Amino acid sequence: MVKEVLRFLAIQPGQVFLDMTFGGGGHTKAILEDCSDVTVLALDRDPIAFSLAQQLAKQHIELETLLSELQIRPGSVDAVLLDAGCSSMQMDRPERGFLLSKDGPLDMRMDADRYPDMPCAADVVNALDQQALASVLTAYGEERHARKIASAIVEARSIYPITRTQQLASIVAGAFPASALHARLDRLQRPSHVATKTFQAIRMFVNNELNELLAGLRAAQACLKPGGRLCVLTFHSLEDRLVKRFLHGLDLDSPPRRSLHQKVRRGLGDREEGDGDEEGKTGGKVNAHWVPLQRGVVTPQGQDVAENPRGRSAKLRAALRQ
Repeated sequence: MVKEVLRFLAIQPGQVFLDMTFGGGGHTKAILEDCSDVTVLALDRDPIAFSLAQQLAKQHIELETLLSELQIRPGSVDAVLLDAGCSSMQMDRPERGFLLSKDGPLDMRMDADRYPDMPCAADVVNALDQQALASVLTAYGEERHARKIASAIVEARSIYPITRTQQLASIVAGAFPASALHARLDRLQRPSHVATKTFQAIRMFVNNELNELLAGLRAAQACLKPGGRLCVLTFHSLEDRLVKRFLHGLDLDSPPRRSLHQKVRRGLGDREEGDGDEEGKTGGKVNAHWVPLQRGVVTPQGQDVAENPRGRSAKLRAALRQ
């Protein structure tokens, strides 16, 4: 949703833009093409993003500093973008271990090997006890069959260590009848592998993604000027729920409030929505720090999904710093 991001950020010449999740640099490149007279500050956990940012800096020589140790003062930034999804450069590299459809080492660390002592996905599935594994799958993957999957993982690792992505995918699939392998449907009603939520949960746990997202939101709140703009892209309900509650000034530790309709859907096993009904109950009110630029959430249109199928579940929220 690059066009929507550009529209909400509305960056003007001479302004300072902070890309908190540079990734492959797609959004930053689009912003520079739209308005080259802008100072870009770019951050990312992934070492590969650093080299990509350096390449982009060579194309825009007016940027004195891009992806370096920056002294960002409070209230000094005009616009911030936070993209919480995995980038294609991570997904498309089997050696990074993010996709169950491509065999590779069971890694999933967004920091890659910058911190050798940081646990990877293989460490998680081979070290956590069954109850802890089930808790991870439930909390981060909203997986209804967490106990069954955790039991299968523990049984398999008692015979041999789990070290490969497709090895884990096969173990999870083996916990279900063959008919259930692709019985789940994604948002485009396409078959989805039964291990998809397991991979999501382990990746989020390994990278501490929800806490990182919250830290990014708080940093954006601190560094934006009054009148500055924030755009946040999320890709599943856990992330979007956190962003929504933060922008509405709600207690992040309390359970979400749900409408009757959502409670019924949840009881029927539909956990894809899972967003609560806080927007309706707050009447669109926000806290003292934020004013929404558009009520509710913006989702991809047909053309966006056709151009980037991986972004089919994206949700965009935009707000103005008070």
